Formats: sequence, C-alpha cells, structure tokens
Amino acid sequence: MKLQTGEAEEPPSRPRATHLLSHPHRPINALTTAAVPTAAPALGLPAARTERFPVGPRTRAFRKRFFADVDPVQWNDWRWQARNRIRSLEHLDHIFKLSDDERDAVARHQGSLPLGITPYYASLMSRDDPTEPLRRTHIPVGTEYLKTPGEADDPLGEDGHSAVPGLVHRYPDRVLFLATGFCSTYCRYCTRSRMVGDAGGEYSFSRPQWEDALNYIADNPQIRDVLISGGDPLTLSDERIDYLLGRLRGIKHVEFVRLGTKVPAVLPMRVTRSLVRVLKKHHPLWMSIHFTHPTELSPEVTEAVTRLADAGIPLGSQTVLLKDINDSVETLKTLYHGLLMRRVRPYYLYQCDPITGSSHFRTTIDKGLEIMQGLRGHTTGYAVPTYVVDAPGGGGKIPLLPDYVVGRDGADLVLRNFEGNTYRYTDPEGTVGSDRPFDEGTV
Repeated sequence: MKLQTGEAEEPPSRPRATHLLSHPHRPINALTTAAVPTAAPALGLPAARTERFPVGPRTRAFRKRFFADVDPVQWNDWRWQARNRIRSLEHLDHIFKLSDDERDAVARHQGSLPLGITPYYASLMSRDDPTEPLRRTHIPVGTEYLKTPGEADDPLGEDGHSAVPGLVHRYPDRVLFLATGFCSTYCRYCTRSRMVGDAGGEYSFSRPQWEDALNYIADNPQIRDVLISGGDPLTLSDERIDYLLGRLRGIKHVEFVRLGTKVPAVLPMRVTRSLVRVLKKHHPLWMSIHFTHPTELSPEVTEAVTRLADAGIPLGSQTVLLKDINDSVETLKTLYHGLLMRRVRPYYLYQCDPITGSSHFRTTIDKGLEIMQGLRGHTTGYAVPTYVVDAPGGGGKIPLLPDYVVGRDGADLVLRNFEGNTYRYTDPEGTVGSDRPFDEGTV
C-alpha cells in the first residue's frame, strides 16, 4: 500500500538564466538517473568520468541482497536514492521483519511526516531488531499516535513567529528560512512534522514564497544571519541552492548564512563535487548536520563530510537526545569522538521537542544533565556540545548545565569539578552562590 499520493516538491526554478541553468528543473520525484555527460568530440575533450564514491561493506551487502539489479553507479546517484526511497508497507515488509506494532502504525498513517527512508540509510539498520536505534527513529510505532500533556503540533511557535510564510523571525538579528518541505528521510520525532512530506494546506513551498522571504530580509537591515532549513535544503538541485545562496549574498547586511541538513548522514552521495563547487562560491557559509548515532559514521559519510570540510565549510553537529537510542554517555562520546575525527564539531545536544506523538523519544532533563556531567572533563571540550531546551512557544534555545556551584564562603566561590572535588575561587565582588552559604562540614 502507498502511504501518500504526493510530497512537497522543491520550489520552481527561477526564470532560465543561460549562465546558470543548463536545463530546466524537474521535480525530484520525476528525476531520472543522470547520464554521464560527455564532451563534444569535435572539441577534442575527454569524456567526463563517473564520479567515484565509496560504498561501505555493510551497504554493499545490503545492495546485493535487496537491490541486486542496481549497479554501483545507480546506487551512488543521489537522485536514484531519493526516487527509490522506502515509502510503502509492502516495500518495508520486503526488507524488514516488522513487529505487529510497526506494521499497524505504518498502515494507519495519513498526512504529513510520511514514511520515507533512503535505501542507503536502510542499509545501516537492523532487519530483525525493532529496537535498533536507527530503525526506531524512522519506522513508525503506535505511540506516535498518542498525544501527551505538553505536546503540540507546533511546539516552538514557529508559525506564530513567521514574518512571511516560510520565514521565521524569532531572534532580533537572524531568521529561519524554510526552503522546502521535502526530506530524503523522515525522522519520526521531527519538529516540523506538521509541514513535511504531503502536508498540504498552508504548508506549501513555491517561488513566490521564496521571493517574499528574500524581500523581507532585504527590507530589514537588522537581519545579519540566515539559517536555511526545511525540510532539507540539500535535497534542492544545485541550481536552486546556487540561486538562493546568491540572492542572500546579494543582500549587503546578511553576513552569515547557515545550512541545516541531515543529508550528509542519510544521503551522503548527494555531496557531489558539483554541489561542493556551488557551496564554495558563497563563503562564509556554515553547515549544521543532524547526526543521531555512531552507526551513521560510515565510509560514505566520511567521504561526504571530508568533501565539505575540504571546501572550507565549518561543520557542526546537532543531535537530538532520544530515549533508549543515544541517551548514554558512552554512545554520545563515541559519536562525538567520531565526528571530531571527521572534522565535525559537536554543537548542540537538543532536548527532544514536545512534538505531538513524541513521548516515547523524550528523556528527562535529569538524564540530559547527567550525560553532560559525564562528558565535561571526561573528554576534550571540543567533544562537548551545548545542551539546550528549545523553549515551547517560541522562547528560543535555553542552555542547561550541571550545577558546579557549591556555594559561597565570604570572598570565595566554592566550585565542584568533574571529579567531585571542591575548589575555591577568590571572587570578592561577586554574588554567585550567595544563596548557598558554604559549610565545610557538609562537603
């Protein structure tokens, strides 16, 4: 059975510009496998070679078992991956031994946040164990249909802070530009589950919407920072990414542009050399990549982030803390060490947003602070992200830290380090800790 009849497509291309567009854009679901271009023999140029991309042993075995008729060139074509995502119960059942809960949840689904998993990303998941971390994040279960107290479809109040459709202006000097509602895979805890996939209604993404958002940014000189997200902006064509970044770079007061994406983790072959050339044109450009678990750190992902880092793009990771998936010091330390080795700096650890149907993913705040305490001082500071709660209703990101302040003893602030030992810092004019008079006998 099909779970959906359509999905949000990329915004239409701008009018043809011969210096930029070599061919008109087609929706992602209509793309065919790209032919290997060849140079005209009359020019005496060599034929262009197929771009090489590594395939890890686990993924290679998966392809041979479930996609035996697909050659490596097709497999490494990101358009083929996007077009052949696992989107139906029938296809899912062919690959995975589904639990009754999973099968029932998939069959019940309607509307936004459809089932969607790239064949590549499915290759990293367990076929038999429904509790395997990556599988849990992408195959629906019954608790997805339960709404618990505090949950909402738009818990961060993004719709209420939209200056124009698709542009969230919550902080004074920066905006969130929602460029598309399309993702190559759909995380079941998605903060924007209301608007991705076959959302319909007010959640549409079009060229006029892009232009309205760009005009708003141009008309508000206090905006210096633009985060492009969605959906996933790296599922847009090279031409559209080039156009959007170029338009933003043409606005003089925009100093800082960021891309928020999960593509390098779930569709790493999208990071083609042509995409990298486009991105390099628009420095300074930063990228925040959504990583979840050490299993994602495959040879393919290593290649993708290496290309981006070599292009001079600073890379940060954003990880959502998920119950029984990555909520342990050891799991996150392994992930963060692996990311650092790949030149990706852990940036944020998010408390899972209270999106409708996400209670089975959320840990307590205590668990998050426990993990932060287990990281700070026990590994390099570069491997320690900022733990944040994105405040419901649009309050923004609020950082949380373990309490290292023991109290105050006269001019001394008494602090506890990562080993549990106390130390005095002379701070005669300070007031921090004054609500906790220090008693040496209580330590």
